[in-house]
Amino acid sequence: MGRKFEVRKMAMAKTQGAKTKVYSKYGKEIYMCAKNGGADPQANLALRHLMDRAKKDQVPSHVIEKAIDKATAGAGEDFVPARYEGFGPGGCMVIVDCLTDNNNRTITDVRNCFTKTNSKLGVAGTVGHMFDHQAIFAFKGDDEDAVLEVLMEADVDVTEVECEEGMITVYAPHTEYNKTRTALTDHNPELEFEAEEISFVPQTETIVSGDDVVIFDKFMDMLNDCDDVQDIYHNATVERADAE
Repeated sequence: MGRKFEVRKMAMAKTQGAKTKVYSKYGKEIYMCAKNGGADPQANLALRHLMDRAKKDQVPSHVIEKAIDKATAGAGEDFVPARYEGFGPGGCMVIVDCLTDNNNRTITDVRNCFTKTNSKLGVAGTVGHMFDHQAIFAFKGDDEDAVLEVLMEADVDVTEVECEEGMITVYAPHTEYNKTRTALTDHNPELEFEAEEISFVPQTETIVSGDDVVIFDKFMDMLNDCDDVQDIYHNATVERADAE
């Protein structure tokens, strides 16, 4: 079975509170990226790409600038990454990535999401080995062979190139992110990415259906409501009953 990449859109943008969550997520990431790699986006490629993604998700310029200014001034919190793994509703596998300045608060909040939805929080490595850490690029096109040739000529260690419904998706090891992006944009400077990210791609899928669907939705909502949660990865394929 070929893996189908679903371009992840933050399904939060209906309320101002949801927008604030998105702004906070990018603010933390930009702050840490600028603090660790420098505040000049021309010299810090990771920062430049992160800023581009933030703009695509309609994050205001003042939010981006404030995060960079905070990093430059040496002020602000010291966030550290935290990753939690376990099994969600229906037995699906879940990875939760956080940025936190208080580990005790974060683990308490994440554990609460698992326990209140009859899910099981595991230890590091519980499910991570069942995901591939991949750089993913999606853009409009219909000639995957030509894209593969471009990447191979640039000596990119590409994992897979797929084409479906006029959309090409490129998978490569996460360590090849910059090399892959550079090869694609050097070949076509006008290329616009529908998605460009480093993600955990599941090796298998778990069907979530019936009563588990409602619990799964609650589980995702609870995790998204946690201030420290940045990204959620899972292998669930949710089967919803047809609306009458």
